[in-house]
Amino acid sequence: MTRARVPVLRISCSNSWPGLIEACDDAMRAVLAEKVQRVRHPGCVSVQSYGKHWPCLFPQHGPGKKHQRPIVLADWQRPIVEAHAGDFLRGLFHSDGCRFANRVVVRGKEYVYPRYMFHNESGDIMGLCQQALDRLGIAWRMNRRNSLSVARREAVAALDRHVGPKS
Repeated sequence: MTRARVPVLRISCSNSWPGLIEACDDAMRAVLAEKVQRVRHPGCVSVQSYGKHWPCLFPQHGPGKKHQRPIVLADWQRPIVEAHAGDFLRGLFHSDGCRFANRVVVRGKEYVYPRYMFHNESGDIMGLCQQALDRLGIAWRMNRRNSLSVARREAVAALDRHVGPKS
């Protein structure tokens, strides 16, 4: 006899970001999950929940690599992302981005300033990130076809207010 498998939403979070682990657990419980499990692995925790309706909330899920298939927001997702662009960016940067101290030397003098980078092979996901940044008036530029940079002082400060640290 074959059993139908119940879909599982599993998100791996680094142990170095305990606040992210808590936020992930809280979000799953707030949206759909009655039960959330935390499975410890070396260096990370998988926060997971089984539920037959997870695919309804993530219609972008599917076979194959994300950058080889369309990633398009469903009609019902668009107004949510527009209304919560900062939270959307927080998720994008926490999963595929970073904030670091950029060091440059100009005419022998070293300058250090904070900078954000977002990297993704999916042009669709990159486009969603760009749209959210535009919606919040945050300046960005592409430094490679799959990499976006936020480096202007006022843009970094604005993104800091939405993204915050990974902790």
